[in-house]
Amino acid sequence: MSLDSQLSTLEAATGPFEVVWNPEATGGGQLSVRANGRVLWDSVPGEAFLAAAQGAPDVTESRGFFTIRDDRTTFTTSQTLDAIDLNDTSVVLSGWLDGSMRVAWRMTMQAMDGQQLQMHITVGSEVGEHPRLRLRYACLADERFFGFGEQFTHLDLKGRQLDILSQEPGIGRGVQPLTWVMNTFFGAGGDDTRSNAPVPHYVTSHCRSLCLENHALSRFDLRAAEQVNVEVWSDSVCARIFNGETPAALVEAYTKLSGTMAPLPTWMHQGAIIGMQGGTDKVRQMVEKLSAADAPIAALWLQDWVGARKTSVGSQLWWNWELDPIRYPGWDELRDELATDGVRLMSYVNPFLVDVSEREQGCQRNLFAEAQEKGYLVCHADGTPYLVQNTSFSAAMVDLTHPEGRAWLKDVLREQVLGVGVSGWMADFGEALPFDARLHDGSDAANYHNEYPEAWAQLNREVIAEAGMEGEVAFFARSGFTRSPGQCTLFWLGDQLTSWRAEDGIRSAVTGLLSSGFSGFSQNHSDIGGYTTTAIPGFPLKIPFMDHRRSRELLWRWIELNAFTAVFRTHEGNQPGRNYQIDGDAETLAHFARFARVFAALGGLRERLGQEAAEQGLPVVRHPWMVFPEDPNTVSLAWQFTLGDALMVAPVLDPGADRVTMYLPAGQWCHLWSDAEIDASAGGWYEVEAPLGTPAVFFRKGNADGEALVAALDAKQDRATVSTKPMIRAANSPR
Repeated sequence: MSLDSQLSTLEAATGPFEVVWNPEATGGGQLSVRANGRVLWDSVPGEAFLAAAQGAPDVTESRGFFTIRDDRTTFTTSQTLDAIDLNDTSVVLSGWLDGSMRVAWRMTMQAMDGQQLQMHITVGSEVGEHPRLRLRYACLADERFFGFGEQFTHLDLKGRQLDILSQEPGIGRGVQPLTWVMNTFFGAGGDDTRSNAPVPHYVTSHCRSLCLENHALSRFDLRAAEQVNVEVWSDSVCARIFNGETPAALVEAYTKLSGTMAPLPTWMHQGAIIGMQGGTDKVRQMVEKLSAADAPIAALWLQDWVGARKTSVGSQLWWNWELDPIRYPGWDELRDELATDGVRLMSYVNPFLVDVSEREQGCQRNLFAEAQEKGYLVCHADGTPYLVQNTSFSAAMVDLTHPEGRAWLKDVLREQVLGVGVSGWMADFGEALPFDARLHDGSDAANYHNEYPEAWAQLNREVIAEAGMEGEVAFFARSGFTRSPGQCTLFWLGDQLTSWRAEDGIRSAVTGLLSSGFSGFSQNHSDIGGYTTTAIPGFPLKIPFMDHRRSRELLWRWIELNAFTAVFRTHEGNQPGRNYQIDGDAETLAHFARFARVFAALGGLRERLGQEAAEQGLPVVRHPWMVFPEDPNTVSLAWQFTLGDALMVAPVLDPGADRVTMYLPAGQWCHLWSDAEIDASAGGWYEVEAPLGTPAVFFRKGNADGEALVAALDAKQDRATVSTKPMIRAANSPR
């Protein structure tokens, strides 16, 4: 992959950025982008930084999972840089790509502002159908790569290859033999880099950052020690290079592109959001239990408000988006009764529709039939509705490129969701648009696939805005892409396994929070206790190594974890009867109520962090490196986080553990649950006793938020859980 040029040394400016061509770099000619004396991007000396090929794609969809094959031609093997032209605002480079074809290329670099430089690359039509472009550039051997949207298994993606395609992440994602079984028989096991909400964006440990603006499928190959290869399924690449000397500055720069997230409604900070099902009577019974336990409740999230159906995986919902009056009789009275105590109702929707003509209970409207008649559904090439298999039923997606169809779906949400008086909902799915679908506006479904989650979020946001309820009503989404932060009110991390595993479990929730924070997902959270239970419905015996169910201990530790995140929301899971629940026994209910009070006591801090998210794009839950960038040890941390800049949290993530090893940067640190203090004058590792009910949480001495939390917990007698100070001692790094 050679790079040839007869051009002499050149330095050209666009805004505060310098584009530098150095023909005498060691190893050969090198192109660089610099700012403030720092190299933000540079090509591999002597090697082509651009190549082209023609693809032959074979992409299949199954239940929202995608199998990607591409028998492409060989990439071009050489590149010439023939001209660098300057004008008032941009630098334009051009030349040829040679090898299996000869293709002209053109690159325009232009400063968007002081923090963003846009790199726009196009090639000639000679590349043919299904074009592929590959961008190759340098990195350092010790450079770590963070971000890429929500990543669940690996925080540092260096050494890996990942496809940036919104899809189901998988059940197991490497937990064996579960993943093998799910992949072999159902195509649903996934792998360690799949995500509902991936983003072609990263921040590196050397404070370099890049994002693609393309929606087309891209593949980031980070396996080489000193180079990055990015393949894009397009005949053009539009990228932004960001300028910032700290990770927080780079996140702020990136969110100028992605958009920032608005503060959450105040009521969401006032207590727990209880996810439950079963009808009006069960709701009242749960509220009575929680009230007796002095658990602050912000809302009841009733995903089965539309009614439930039996399927091969247990109980699922009727996707018809109207209230089931038989399951929830007296809905209006229930809503008004709860409102007197400051408790809201929330519901559930997604962009799929099912034909309810087969439902025994009659419905006022058959939304599937309406949309089909009007031509509002995603179709096959022959015009028939494209039915996507879910479990034992299929459903059709609303075509969001259809202006009338989009307006129709907004009317449904406004009239039948907001219209029943809910204060928010889960806006589920959005990842399953097949590559071979036909769309109303003629868009290529392969290119629109990653745009669909953004359009789905934007539709929900418009429903709220047009009703004049921004700041009062919120929805939470799991699918996303680059511009989703500017369109969503809240994210959640999708469906974790009810397990302790790093691949897919409580640890993956921590990784998801930290990784997504680098890509602008400022307001994010997970299901308390996880969602996916893999017990076989109707089968009474447990299958060793295959059967994952939520244990009491796992639930307790997940409760402790989520009390220090953006939202404190429970989920019964896909098989509620096989999972331990928050009212499983009196002690568990008391534990849940106590941490709901901890969460509520942090409401003022989270509201302030919500303003920072809106103004600067900073996440509520932060990787410690964002807060302590000057400490060289924080960049390598993986299993602890900060709540804003106030609290350092190291949740217990292993079964049977009663202590954690965590890192504290230099300073005086106070233990939240006792009067113990640590003088970490130079920063260091500490082993902290953390029995159930006392996760390792510290704040810096004199921090107003930490001291306010202590006062609030003392007022409720929620702080002292042990009769003596916990054991805290210096330790070695766990690695």
